[in-house]
Amino acid sequence: MSLPEFQDDATPPDAAAGRAASRSPRPHGAPAGAGPDSERRGGTAVAERAPGPDADAQEGGPPTGDLPIRETWSPPPVGPRADAALEARLRRRIDHLTKPLGALGRVETLMLQFGLLQGRVDPRLEAPQALVFAADHGLAARGVSAYPSEVTAQMVANFVAGGAAISVLARQHGLGLTVVDAGVRGTVPPGAAGVAPGAVARLVQPVGPGTADASQGPAMSPAQCVQALELGRDCVRALPGNALVLGEMGIGNTSAAALLTARLTGAPLDDCIGRGTGLDDAGLARKRALLAQVAARHAGASGPLEALAAFGGFEIAALAGALLQAAHERRLVVVDGFIVTAALLVAHALRPAVLDACVFAHRSDEAGHPRALAHLGVEPLLALGLRLGEGSGAALAWPIVASAVALLNGMASFEDAGVSGPADLGEAA
Repeated sequence: MSLPEFQDDATPPDAAAGRAASRSPRPHGAPAGAGPDSERRGGTAVAERAPGPDADAQEGGPPTGDLPIRETWSPPPVGPRADAALEARLRRRIDHLTKPLGALGRVETLMLQFGLLQGRVDPRLEAPQALVFAADHGLAARGVSAYPSEVTAQMVANFVAGGAAISVLARQHGLGLTVVDAGVRGTVPPGAAGVAPGAVARLVQPVGPGTADASQGPAMSPAQCVQALELGRDCVRALPGNALVLGEMGIGNTSAAALLTARLTGAPLDDCIGRGTGLDDAGLARKRALLAQVAARHAGASGPLEALAAFGGFEIAALAGALLQAAHERRLVVVDGFIVTAALLVAHALRPAVLDACVFAHRSDEAGHPRALAHLGVEPLLALGLRLGEGSGAALAWPIVASAVALLNGMASFEDAGVSGPADLGEAA
């Protein structure tokens, strides 16, 4: 599956044709000169592709049809990043910085992780990108959210217009922002008037007009599930840089995430169901009852890909593909909240070493998130009571990630600074 070219709405036809011939799209955030779009600033880049069957066949991939997904799709290889010699060098470097041993706490753990991920003692963060997938869920029509499904499309417009939380945070922290329509139902309206747009790339790559109602059958066909997974992989391949902030938007997606979390962790379903966008007690009770029915209907969907197809959604599948591709490429990934972590549960079940590439931004206020984090055995950086999604929590954690790299590379050693260190440190790396 190949991504279509990024095209600016205001681009003359001859310039657009030249770009298409170059086959080198440049999302916002790429270094200057990285491609034919390198001088574009502001506005909205839109690339469209009509919904259709899995495009894998265009590259000779396996046909999907109605075969079980595990027989038709394989995740990219993700090897463990263990390197005893490099780890020893990194630890010596960290311990010789002008500070007491361990004084930077978990920031030192991040330093070590980043060095091992990149295979060097002086890791770098290059052209960091925020990547947000959006899609609708058929289950939303059953009243599992406090908001109607139309809000998904409206919020995509808000992302592109620059008025959403992730839009503001991406601008603040210098993150390129790409918003991918993986299956938004209906037409995305124009952006909010009066909000100055940032340079936001918007890709229109719908797998379908939202998933099917999971209470009536599988949310996705096997072909759609594969198409969404490959969409996520292709989006990562197309982006510059070596670091990602992942986010999502989709009314009803806390229901899909709760179902996936319960199925893949073994936690009780009720413990994974929260208020989402703000359901009252009656709404929460209705959501619990409906999701129990959905879980029972798909009791046989026990594998990660089968569960993903059964419960949805397109944006969660795309996130799972993006996580796997990023880990394959040794990109650092800052994982947002409940929905992105549910996608990671799928990726982790397929390739456990994906965790080596991941930093967990925060503990969401959504009920199922602590269960997912505990299953993965990870501890997030922040606990701020967030439950917004969009990648907002990951963007808020980004300065900690950037600071860890800056400290590792910028702090002087005891020897360089002429500061007396502990006697048992030995030589610096």
